[in-house]
Amino acid sequence: MATTTESAVSSADRRGKPAPAQRLLDTATTLFARHGIRAVGIDRVLAESGVARASLYSSYGSKDGLVIAYLEHLDRRDRARWNEAVAEVADPADRILAFFDLALASAPDRGFRGCQYANAATEFPDEALAPVIEHRRWMLDTLTDLLRARGAADAVVLARRIRLIYDGALAGSKLDHDAEPLRLGRAIAAELIPPG
Repeated sequence: MATTTESAVSSADRRGKPAPAQRLLDTATTLFARHGIRAVGIDRVLAESGVARASLYSSYGSKDGLVIAYLEHLDRRDRARWNEAVAEVADPADRILAFFDLALASAPDRGFRGCQYANAATEFPDEALAPVIEHRRWMLDTLTDLLRARGAADAVVLARRIRLIYDGALAGSKLDHDAEPLRLGRAIAAELIPPG
């Protein structure tokens, strides 16, 4: 799959509405999250965004390029949401648990669709999707740093365990169509965090 640049989606056209590249990305983000990437044809994205096929090719190259842009957008959005949520939170434990808190706050509104990165990886089992890998690396690195700040003896191993609990909590929430797995995952993660 090809990659995209942020400049392709940041400009607006002369009429004041979002540029075609941004409209494509916004529409794809909504449709892919709701219905799945492979289930949504490019003709539907074009029709619902009101954008010509030529704009898709000039902005993203193909549907594959749009998929990568969608995943990069999710990664930027999720990092920004977490950073905003913890901006005034000093305790590393609370910053770790913010991952669960954000999922708890958004899962019901999103129809318990689970992890969009896991959903994408499931739809493309033979491809290593760079934005998915980068997002997971960022989360692991963030957890590791916070656990070190909390004095964890083996922060990397513990970070992997907490990320696994998070992954399982999201999957359980999706399967049960309920927030309880997220609450339970949060409680288990809290028990693993070394006391401050």
